[in-house]
This record gives sequence, C-alpha cells and structure tokens, in this order.
Amino acid sequence: MKTILLAEDDTFLIDIYTKQLTVAGFNVQVASDGESVINKIIELKPDLLILDIILPKMSGWDILKKVREELNMKDLKIVILSALSQKEYLEKGATFNVIKYLTKTDNTPSQITEEIKKILS
Repeated sequence: MKTILLAEDDTFLIDIYTKQLTVAGFNVQVASDGESVINKIIELKPDLLILDIILPKMSGWDILKKVREELNMKDLKIVILSALSQKEYLEKGATFNVIKYLTKTDNTPSQITEEIKKILS
C-alpha cells in the first residue's frame, strides 16, 4: 500500500481528502504544520507528498527548499494542492521538481484523487 503524506491545515479538507484517498486504497498520514511535515517525511518516507503552500510554522515553499536541498530528497514525488493559482506560483513549483500543481478551487476531491492514482500507478 502506497503512503501519502497530506500537508494541510484545514480540518475540513483534511477529512475530505483523507476519506477519498483511503477509499482509493492509500495509507494517508497528515501533517498540519510545516515542522511536522518535515518530521513526518523523515519518519515515514512517503511515496507522495501532497503539499499546501500556506501552512503554519513553515510555508510550503520553505518545505520544498528543505526537502530538495537540505534533505536531498530529489526523488520524493510532490504534488502541490493550493488555493494559490497565480502563474508565478506554478513556475516556482516547477523549479522544485513538483509533479503537479493543483488548485483547490479548480479541482474536486474526486479529480484530485484520480490525479494521485495516475501518479502513483
């Protein structure tokens, strides 16, 4: 079973995405602030990180920098799931070797689950 780390601080969204991804056959772990995201990446070595950009204690951008540069985890699959949809954010995500940049407003939980299934199949 593939493990997904969901980095999200909105409890409503955590509930929705956790249910959707669990039903799809994934082991879902949650981290609701930047510091715990880093700790759980080191502890769990997930198959995929679903990363929100706006998180308490450390932004998604800082997490990406730390994961890719300091922890040297170049192969960790990362999908950004954010409310931020400006072009410069999409481009910035690409510089960190992000597989997909999905916006919360343009994708339903079902669509996001389908994208994750494609990435991890």
